[in-house]
Amino acid sequence: MDVFQNGNVRNLDQLCTVAEIEECDFSKLDEKPRPLNIERQSSFDDRSLSELSIGISPRLYSRNADNSSRITDHFDNLFSPGRRSSLNTPRFQHSLEPHPMVAEAWEALRRSLVYFRGQPVGTIAALDQSDEELNYDQVFVRDFFPSALAFLMNGEPLIVKNFILKTLHLQSWEKKVDRFKLGEGVMPASFKVLHDPVRNSETLIADFGESAIGRVAPVDSGFWWIILLRAYTKSTGDSSLADMPECQKGMRLILSLCLSEGFDTFPTLLCADGCCMIDRRMGVYGYPIEIQALFFMALRCALLLLKQDVEGKEFIDRIVIRLHALSYHMRSYFWLDLKQLNDIYRYKTEEYSHTALNKFNVMPDSLPDWVFDFMPTNGGYFIGNVSPARMDFRWFCLGNFIAILSSLATPEQSAAIMDLVESRWEELVGEMPIKVCYPALENHEWRVVTGYDPKNTRWSYHNGGSWPVLLWLLTAVCSKTGRPQIARRAIELAESRLSKDSWPEYYDGKLGRYIGKQSRKFQTWSIAGYLVAKMMLEDPSHLGMVSLEEDKQMKPLIKRSASWTC
Repeated sequence: MDVFQNGNVRNLDQLCTVAEIEECDFSKLDEKPRPLNIERQSSFDDRSLSELSIGISPRLYSRNADNSSRITDHFDNLFSPGRRSSLNTPRFQHSLEPHPMVAEAWEALRRSLVYFRGQPVGTIAALDQSDEELNYDQVFVRDFFPSALAFLMNGEPLIVKNFILKTLHLQSWEKKVDRFKLGEGVMPASFKVLHDPVRNSETLIADFGESAIGRVAPVDSGFWWIILLRAYTKSTGDSSLADMPECQKGMRLILSLCLSEGFDTFPTLLCADGCCMIDRRMGVYGYPIEIQALFFMALRCALLLLKQDVEGKEFIDRIVIRLHALSYHMRSYFWLDLKQLNDIYRYKTEEYSHTALNKFNVMPDSLPDWVFDFMPTNGGYFIGNVSPARMDFRWFCLGNFIAILSSLATPEQSAAIMDLVESRWEELVGEMPIKVCYPALENHEWRVVTGYDPKNTRWSYHNGGSWPVLLWLLTAVCSKTGRPQIARRAIELAESRLSKDSWPEYYDGKLGRYIGKQSRKFQTWSIAGYLVAKMMLEDPSHLGMVSLEEDKQMKPLIKRSASWTC
């Protein structure tokens, strides 16, 4: 039996029929929605882009559309919204004895909660009392995402709803860096609660990049917000939050920034260095894979959440067009496997005209030596960046794993990425999962690219450091690609160290053997990442919150380059 916050009792094994699902009117659910256990035969999330193309009848967009117009997928059959994990937490007991770290992690996660006027609105970045706080006492949008998933999986959606609404409120603020006004749709990188003991009042203070290192606005915050809104809707079965006029406007403002027309000749987003998780100078300026993958996933989530009114329909049409172009571009030009690597190695250069095969005029001599040994016979990945005369061949974890979850990667490409992880386990996982990027910048290259950054020395922090938070992403992609044994192996590695090391932010060294030299202890997203990984491995139906199935309409016919001399 499961007791919910509203006092209702429900047996976890009780299931609704498909007919009952069709009769649900989610818009009339209470303020605190009652989680439902439903056996989903299909999902409105799986509508093909062909159904969303320009000119399609609005009735096809209905959330109660006929099941025959939807695509059934394996994980929607498993998924049951609001189902609480059977892991031992402060709110739920199970007969199976859990790992002792689980209860410890939940206790630490709850200690990190931030309250605003009596309501939980997020979790602070770290609880390390032994070092200067800097901005680790703030609630970061990207950092809160794994915490939000943990609470959703545990049947506690209220804090996630509060976070979504508070950050939405902050979006409406006027944002200036020096004398320049930022776009209206920019989401904050972080916020904190200021207590005034004299007036006995609390206020929120947001950072939109004006206080960040390098003064760079967070491009990824808006994407994480949209993806979280979809995860909340999927988990609770409650669409009333996403349907609120404020949330609809918030999505449209974010999309306006991303879909605006300019001088770009590519469908990818042009970004500055330090605009995402890698928030320092690391040579990711241009078209970084992390941003492109998050952009793609946010577009697909927005497509499912936008209402079919006049304003929403305009954005839906633009999203459909952009998704087709973006998926083709990424799958064609960012993808690298053994054959494509050999093709680039044999490229001709200085090709002119629309028939050029080496479209970015990449010099074969720019291929780094390490990539030839790193690339396995069976395997591949999306490289870090593609722009004129430049390819960044580094492997970035977050971008590749989000590409799998969003189905930016085809099933074949997803399998190849996982083959690479297995083949290069020592390099990418080592003794602590998992490398944020590979390989590290060293010597002259490190000096030029990072500007002598003392925090991003080789195999440290964002320069080849190992980040436990990425464990939840590894587990998610393992679940989606049918390789849970990889996730189990990684979780066992993490369990051998994380608690004893006081939940560090990151680890240093080629194998991730050493606690990071500037790593904060009791890092909240390290804690949350572990909990999400454990719950997702135990109950794969949780994957539905963060996974989108492939849309066949977007699958391009990828032709390998023939730019070589025979």
